Amino acid sequence: MLAQTAPPTTAQSPAGPGAGPVLTLHDALQTALKNSLDIQISQNNVDVQGLRNNAGFAGALPAVGITASNNAVVNNTQQEFNTGSSVSRTGAVFSQYNVGLAGTLLLYNGGHVVATRKRLDELAQISQLQLNSTVQNVLADVSLKYYAVVQQQRYIRTLEASVEVSRQKLRLIETRQSVGLANNADRFQAQLDLNAQLETQQQQQLAAQQATADLLRALTLDLNTPVAVEDTIPVNRSLSWAELEGSLAKNPDLLAAERQVRVNELIERETRAARYPSIGINTGTNFARSQNSVGTTLFNQSYGPYAGLGLSVPLYAGGVNRRQVDIARINTRTTALQSNALQRNYRLNALKAWEAYQKQLSLVTTAEQSYTTARQLLKLVQLRLDAGLSTLVDVKLAQQSFEDAGYRLVNYRYAAKSAEITLRQLAALLTP
Repeated sequence: MLAQTAPPTTAQSPAGPGAGPVLTLHDALQTALKNSLDIQISQNNVDVQGLRNNAGFAGALPAVGITASNNAVVNNTQQEFNTGSSVSRTGAVFSQYNVGLAGTLLLYNGGHVVATRKRLDELAQISQLQLNSTVQNVLADVSLKYYAVVQQQRYIRTLEASVEVSRQKLRLIETRQSVGLANNADRFQAQLDLNAQLETQQQQQLAAQQATADLLRALTLDLNTPVAVEDTIPVNRSLSWAELEGSLAKNPDLLAAERQVRVNELIERETRAARYPSIGINTGTNFARSQNSVGTTLFNQSYGPYAGLGLSVPLYAGGVNRRQVDIARINTRTTALQSNALQRNYRLNALKAWEAYQKQLSLVTTAEQSYTTARQLLKLVQLRLDAGLSTLVDVKLAQQSFEDAGYRLVNYRYAAKSAEITLRQLAALLTP
């Protein structure tokens, strides 16, 4: 079993020592791989299928056993013989001992053993593919939750910058009011604007805390573990559709679905084998000893080996075997249809994610330009306010534009990263 591992400490958080150690995405993914309960469950399934995947489970190995019995009987006996004599005995004791070593080996049963052996091997391969799929799912889930925390914290950074502008605005108005250049209405409005932004900031901090809790849960860590994440959402702009499309065929879910079709074909062969004769070897050795205190045989003992062939020929079972073969054949067709449907769905999801990825990259480029412009505008309005050339309304509009630009930028970055993660997951390209 994999033990829980706390994320390694690499550096102090930019938010300060109290915010906990910085958790990089690489460290988060490594921690998830070690702690994930889903991966541990999938690994257990792999171990179980590995134990089943041998000749003994398929019935190809001989079965050997020892049997022994010891019986004692007390009878009241009344016997009359044709010679005219008779015997009457009360409490006559009869004892019998039997010890046997028996072995059976199946020689032929219509190919059932061969089909079962192959089916067990296919199931072992499927369990490994399912483990790989679980690993990809965990990596994708942790990556999305990690960048969700970054997203929420980027919101907070934008609000902090805007709140600082509101504080400066309030201090400036208070200074002007002290020399008679501003009135209470301006101060009250500036105070209300600052309070509203502080409330929004607190709400955003709660959203960031909840996103962090989701991340810690995905890492199977205590929810009170103090951590901080990196401050950016890097977007990979070098993905290639040709490479992704080529790797899509290696998706473990699709490979497992293809192997499941093979499993059903083997089940069909196993079911069909029940209609054929079964031949086996029986061999062993017996030892028998009996003693009787009354009767014609007072003592008997025998021992020695034996060997023989066994034949079983199914003749009629009410048509059950034929119907079972038909059911197995239908199940095989159903599994093949399910595999084809899964391939279509995965390709469709990949195309949709690729289109979203390309669109979000374009939006990120525009949003970066807008964010730079909005930040410059806010600084310019601050300078004009200091010089008495801008109004409170101008500052508030500039702040709103700055916040909206910051929100859009981080949202587009997260959406682009989500599409990238989805594409890499579908292509089974996610790595810690």
